[in-house]
Amino acid sequence: MESQQKKIYLDYAATTPLDGAVLDKIKLYFSEKYGNPASVHSFGQEAQLAVEEARGQVASFLNCQPAEVVFTSGATESNNLAIKGVVRAFQLRHRGQGIKPHLIVSRIEHHCVLDSAKSLQDDGLAEVTYLPVNSDGLVELGELERIIKGNTVLVSVMYANNEIGTVQPIAEIGRLLKDRHSNLLDSKIIFHTDAVQALNYLDCDVEKLGVDLMSMSGHKIYGPKGVGALYARQGTPLARIQDGGSQEYNLRAGTLNVTGIVGLGVAVAAIKDSRSTIETTKALRDKLIDGILKTIPNSVLNGSRDKRLPNNANLRFEGAEGEAILMSLDIEGIAVSTASACASRSLKPSHVLVSLGLAALDAHSSVRFSLGRQTTEEEINWVLEVLPKVIERLRKISGGILGERKQERLPDDFGC
Repeated sequence: MESQQKKIYLDYAATTPLDGAVLDKIKLYFSEKYGNPASVHSFGQEAQLAVEEARGQVASFLNCQPAEVVFTSGATESNNLAIKGVVRAFQLRHRGQGIKPHLIVSRIEHHCVLDSAKSLQDDGLAEVTYLPVNSDGLVELGELERIIKGNTVLVSVMYANNEIGTVQPIAEIGRLLKDRHSNLLDSKIIFHTDAVQALNYLDCDVEKLGVDLMSMSGHKIYGPKGVGALYARQGTPLARIQDGGSQEYNLRAGTLNVTGIVGLGVAVAAIKDSRSTIETTKALRDKLIDGILKTIPNSVLNGSRDKRLPNNANLRFEGAEGEAILMSLDIEGIAVSTASACASRSLKPSHVLVSLGLAALDAHSSVRFSLGRQTTEEEINWVLEVLPKVIERLRKISGGILGERKQERLPDDFGC
């Protein structure tokens, strides 16, 4: 394979290409079937039927009721609605009483979860505890149980991490919280999970997982960008966080993105059939990890080897800077990432990797390879041929010494 003849995409965790079947379906809703689903005439009702078909597809995948599916603009909005919506509902219920709810979120959440919690904390609307992870990037049930308080109303732990691919024990957390009582809510503690990276590969049956709120995004599952959904279990106290129309059960104002919603439905429905490729993806991932660890000295896998997504390989390369690795590989036609796409332009070390106990220098020397449906063995072989040369060259440039390694510790009130 000539590097200039073919580009290799290994950044599927950032976004995925639109599936052909999705594109074929949504074309009609850009042109012929353009009605507003809020309109009562035939054009609008045609659009509304398409929205409800997609709602049913998502509900079937999650094993929930269609009325428990709220369409949004993507995972960021879904996560904001889940966290701020719970606190807003609490505020409305306890208006003027001066009672502050307690939230628990893991330290390795996506920025939109961490920032939502921190904004509530900064505004004095909620008390927040950031749940640590161990060196494998996994939360520990004992620690979660220890930090639950009488005023805890919400726990948010992502299903699978977007940077290091570690899979959290969501079902176990669900069982732990099932019988835990929130004195302030006078009901069970609400459990939210960001399942954006999990949908393609893991069981997302909300009954098996025991979650009350679950976020998803279209563009991570070969669907369109700009659309997502929030599963909200019936009876979960949740209030709207934006004003306007009464769309989406009065939880999400605004004209519905019919094309995006239709595409999301098709993409979700296609996941079941694509699950047959998981073992192939996992085999290619293992070949990549094993090949790197074998051929490149002082390379280390970040996060648990076993409890991780089948498409994720996040490694650090001592003596080489991550951004330099990324750019060098890009010149060779290979696309990878140094962190989540949302934080890729930040000069700060990854909060996920620092939460594992890595020094800032090690975090900066890490690269994420994420595979997808189109990844081939030929492509992995080419990466394994190119990467050792790239690392060797960069280490020579740096002289093998990037400075004294200092362990970067997070403060107790950690947030992004």
